[in-house]
Parts: sequence; C-alpha cells; structure tokens
Amino acid sequence: MFVILKDLLKRDKKFLFGFIVICILALLAILSFFSPYDPRSWNVVPKDRPPSSKYFLGTNSMGQDIFWNTTHALRNSFILGLTTAFVANIIGTIVGLIAGYKGGALDKVLMSINDSFIVLPSLPILIFLSFSLRDKMNMFTMGLIISMFSWPWAGKQVRAQVLSLRERDFTHTAVFSGMNMWKVVFKEHLPFVIPWVIANFINTILSALGMEISLSVLGLSSLETPTIGTTIYWAMQYQAIFRGIWWWILTPIILSVLFFVALYMLSVSISEFLDPRTRLQRIKMGG
Repeated sequence: MFVILKDLLKRDKKFLFGFIVICILALLAILSFFSPYDPRSWNVVPKDRPPSSKYFLGTNSMGQDIFWNTTHALRNSFILGLTTAFVANIIGTIVGLIAGYKGGALDKVLMSINDSFIVLPSLPILIFLSFSLRDKMNMFTMGLIISMFSWPWAGKQVRAQVLSLRERDFTHTAVFSGMNMWKVVFKEHLPFVIPWVIANFINTILSALGMEISLSVLGLSSLETPTIGTTIYWAMQYQAIFRGIWWWILTPIILSVLFFVALYMLSVSISEFLDPRTRLQRIKMGG
C-alpha cells in the first residue's frame, strides 16, 4: 500500500495536489482541539469584524471567531465523511466478496438487496430521517444513516472483481488446500480488491459531504454543530452576502471547493492507476 502511495505521489501531480490539500485540511481540523472557544457558544468575540491579525478569518454575526469555528467544522466534516466511508465500505466489501465468490442463489439474493438500496430515492428518505431525528442528530448518527445508502456501490464493484478472481488458478489451489470460504475471500481475494475499496472510500466521503451540505442548508441537521454545511446555513440566515460580510460566506464555500476538488483529484488518480491500459503504459515506460 505504501509502495502504491509513494508511486502516485511521485508520478501523478493530481494525486500530489489532492494529497497536500487534504493534509492541510486535516491539520486545520486537528487544531480544533486547541481552540480557545466552545464551538457552540455565541457572543464570545466582537461581531462582524473583518479579517485581521487578531481574527485571521474575521468574526461573524453570532459573535464567533470564524477561523476557530472553521477548524471545528472541518473536524466534524471529517468525522462524518470517514464514518460514512468506513461503514459503507465494510458492508459493501463483505457483501461483494461473498456474493462474487459464492455465486448462485446467494449471489442473486445479495445483489437483489444491493440493487434495491441503489434504486431507493436516498435524498427524500434522508430528509425525512433528518427531520424526524433532528434533536438526536450528530455527525456519527448522520454518517451511519448516509452509509446505509452508500454501501451498494462498493458491493457491486467488489463483486465484479471477485467474479474474475474466483476463476483464477490461485483460488482453485486455495480451495483444494482446504481453505474455507472466509479464508479464501479475506486472505486470497481481499488484497486484490483493496485498491478499488480505497477508490470507493474516497468517493463515499465526497458523497457524504455533499449530502451533509445539502441537508444543513435546508436546516435539517444539528445546526448547533459546526460543519461546512451549517456554516453556510447560518451565513445565509444572517444575510451575510447582502450585509457585506463576505468573509463569513466565502470561507465555507472555498473550503467545500477545496475539499471536493482534492478528493476528486485523489479519486481520479487512483482510478487511472487501476486502469489496465495505464498499467501497460507504465510497464512499457519501465515503471
């Protein structure tokens, strides 16, 4: 895995850009642990101050320091994205491994369930659940809910890979040696699909962040919890654009653009790395 990461950082500028941006955003999120302010408290600093040496990103109409509020927003967005990606990819990978290896009736049942979740209208259901559970909603809960609609995509892709792997000679050798299903899929097949799982992992984070921003802008998340989406919500509620408080609304928008572009660059780079045609070109070039 580290060899693949080193190769991508060395060869692919898109991956290098995305990796550096995500590292910077992660460092900002870590800074939230050293914040002098409670992210849920209002009126702790003077209101509507423009960026300065004392307030790097200015302050908002709620009396919050936007820089420190942004670090908390990034931390919560990371928690949401990582929770969704972990849960969704664990479920999808296990379903894909079993369905692809076993085939037959079990494959049909699992893929029927998989496809049923794919065709479900996730946004209306998430809006209903968010509205119903708004008082109990936190980043972890929202991540679990979103993951229930994200795992099928990983399941289908992993299954497609395993359908090919189960016909390979090493699979037949493992079966003849006495390995049971769990050992075959996790010891023999899983290492081959891990790069695809990583690509799905990044795509799931993208999807989760987009969904959180959509729900927060509609006021259907825990609005007391700072995230990129809730920061945009409060800036809109206080009409930051019309009142000329550009630093309040611009900060979450720039952050979301950087987040999405960086994750997209990582996803595209990994997809290109996994493309067989790209691999052949690297082999011909001696890489």
